[in-house]
Amino acid sequence: MKPFLAVLAAALTVAVGAAHAQQGVSATEILIGSILDQSGPLSGYGKQTRQGMQLRVDEINEQGGIHGRKLKLVVEDDGYDPKRAVLAAQKLVNQDKVFIVAAHIGTAQNNAAMPVQFEKNIVNFFPLTAAREMYEPLNRLKYAYVAAYYEAARAWLPKLAKEKNARKVCAMYQDDEYGLEVLRGAEAGLKTINVEMAEKTSFKRGATDFSSQMARLKGANCDLVVLGTVIRETIGGIAEARKIGFNPIFFTSQAGYTELIHKLGGKAMDGLYATMTVQVPYLDDASQPVRFWATKYKTKFGDDPALFSVIGYQIVDYFAQAAAKAGKNLTTDTFIKAMDTMSFPADVFGAPPMTYSPTKRLGSEASRLSQIVDGRWKVVADYVKP
Repeated sequence: MKPFLAVLAAALTVAVGAAHAQQGVSATEILIGSILDQSGPLSGYGKQTRQGMQLRVDEINEQGGIHGRKLKLVVEDDGYDPKRAVLAAQKLVNQDKVFIVAAHIGTAQNNAAMPVQFEKNIVNFFPLTAAREMYEPLNRLKYAYVAAYYEAARAWLPKLAKEKNARKVCAMYQDDEYGLEVLRGAEAGLKTINVEMAEKTSFKRGATDFSSQMARLKGANCDLVVLGTVIRETIGGIAEARKIGFNPIFFTSQAGYTELIHKLGGKAMDGLYATMTVQVPYLDDASQPVRFWATKYKTKFGDDPALFSVIGYQIVDYFAQAAAKAGKNLTTDTFIKAMDTMSFPADVFGAPPMTYSPTKRLGSEASRLSQIVDGRWKVVADYVKP
């Protein structure tokens, strides 16, 4: 009877353990899910992010993983479409059974996918959007690290408007959560210097023709234009303005800060300002640690690294630091407990120091200002907080 009871007890222990096993964590592996645009308007960002994430995953695995567990990256393509983002989240959470979803690109896309994740107790980790919804309202499953579009615009637009003595500040913005965040931050910033937005015009996500918008802004005699745009909308809007002889000061958000703007848009993009944090990694003037990292990246993927390559790499590194601190018993609860005590120092890529707590789910509100000068981004003002 005793041997039978011992076997029964062991079986029950295994069954209970299985019932309480943490999704996405096995004895040998941790599954990191990501939803990235691989086929839509932000596929350039998506490819760079995926490769940056994979490089850090491979480095960590070569070093033995995290407490003996290797990382595995599982990526789903949402084409920068909120409806597809929901389907991607459902697959990652319910079929692939990932531990965490990290680096999801897009404001509307994250807002659509988060309820699917939260229903299964899956953390939304460091999404690639600076919308305030990524950390507000407070939710134990939300962690953000990009300074908010709203706060960055609110901090920098009045400074730029005063410096350039702008008489009429106007806006062209994408008619969705992202564009509205930029617009609201810009309007809030202008109020601090008692200035009203002189004119504003919007466009639908995916638009390629900005002739009517730029004609309207030109007709209003705007001399500083806030762009709530991403890559092709920034390029298309400015190109159209140059075409009709409209040459105001252009100012955009972190979403428009990428080397793709001047690579694809050419000389017409010179003069554009953008808020930003991590610097575009130009290899001829980068520091030795960045050059070493860039060489590894190019050897692995055959591409020069870009801004979102750095961001993808950083996000996996930040995750790994918190997962290591959580200990051998990695669960959603132990990960959250670890993250709520994390302080990440400034790094070689120019990111600001970041700290987290149970009530602070954005690592840093600081942003800085960059401008395209002679075909490349140049930092023109250091970090400020709103």
